[in-house]
Amino acid sequence: MSRAIVHIDMNTFFVSCERLTNSELNGIPLIIGGGERGVVASCSYEARKFGVRSAMPIHMAMKLCPQAKIMKGDMELYSRLSHDITEIIQEKAPVVEKASIDEFYLDITGMDKFYGSYRWTDELAQRITKETGLPLTFALSVNKTVSKIGTGEGKQKQNLEIPEHLVQSFLNPLSIRKIPMVGQKTFELLSRIGIRTIRTLSEMPAESLQQMIGKNGTELWKKANGIDNAPVEPYTERKSISTEHTFSQDTIDVLKLNRILQGMVEKLAYQLRAEQWLTSTVTVKIRYANFDTETKQSRVQYTSADHLLTQTVTDLFTKLYQRRMRLRLIGVRFSGLVRGTYQIDLFNDTEEMLSLYQAMDRMKTRYGFDAVMRCAGASFKPNNKDEILKRKK
Repeated sequence: MSRAIVHIDMNTFFVSCERLTNSELNGIPLIIGGGERGVVASCSYEARKFGVRSAMPIHMAMKLCPQAKIMKGDMELYSRLSHDITEIIQEKAPVVEKASIDEFYLDITGMDKFYGSYRWTDELAQRITKETGLPLTFALSVNKTVSKIGTGEGKQKQNLEIPEHLVQSFLNPLSIRKIPMVGQKTFELLSRIGIRTIRTLSEMPAESLQQMIGKNGTELWKKANGIDNAPVEPYTERKSISTEHTFSQDTIDVLKLNRILQGMVEKLAYQLRAEQWLTSTVTVKIRYANFDTETKQSRVQYTSADHLLTQTVTDLFTKLYQRRMRLRLIGVRFSGLVRGTYQIDLFNDTEEMLSLYQAMDRMKTRYGFDAVMRCAGASFKPNNKDEILKRKK
């Protein structure tokens, strides 16, 4: 029996949320993002006609579309509406994976013999739009890759159903850029040897592709041939992420304590970005030599940026550590997590800051967390003895 996998994509989600609360924004070029030195988090179709795209510097977007209205994003609004959508889907679908704040995969295999998979999905989509007021596009196919590509195409051709016998004919004429794992560098590499369509890529020997681009070559060849056995992972929302440091000798050295806290923040913030989370609540924990334990927390605007979180942690620690007594443990916890489709807070950070974080994260991912870090946080050397990394779901 063929699998039945649905991909749901909320259309221009941030823009649609803003228009839901302010009808005057309908029909005009709209850009969600930071100030003049920030980047585009999302943009309306009216702005896209001028060449504006997500992650583009704001100043460049304004040159392309000077009449556009720029708004700072409201992550609390987006998170609340995303939660509403999730609840509607989970109530109806047997298996749901929440890929991001505005993307969902559903495994409805077997539904066809009872109801009709496409009809069932269409009625679910209508219910989501009716109850939330937000538009969406969906595609139904045999795996996650084809359904996601189908959603991208469906935004111009309406919702799509791509049965197994039509998968290859659907994929063949499309650009290789439509394959989710193909980035700019891979596209340029393959284009130089004349591989620009999925058909050409699918006909290339998998071994040759692996020699050319490494271990991902075989996976890319499979996707070009419509092969993807990845399961739909049941959705469970993570509640918090935290780390603690227990000293071998109790300490009262405030400078040392602050340096370790900064190292903790840097590690946790990197993990947030790697897993595409944003935090809204920061908690600092201390334990005195006599085992008295105290905590203090603060709400922050949704972010995963080290420099913003470090300032909050530093302020909390200053307010919390009032007794001149040695400490045996300190800890940091980020909670109130929401999914995001970007790595750092695009609403507040500049283009330069975005580039810096992306470069640092690439180095950490490739060479390890210690490959590059702030000098202030270098005192924190995470290892199995002095760090407890907690992942609560």
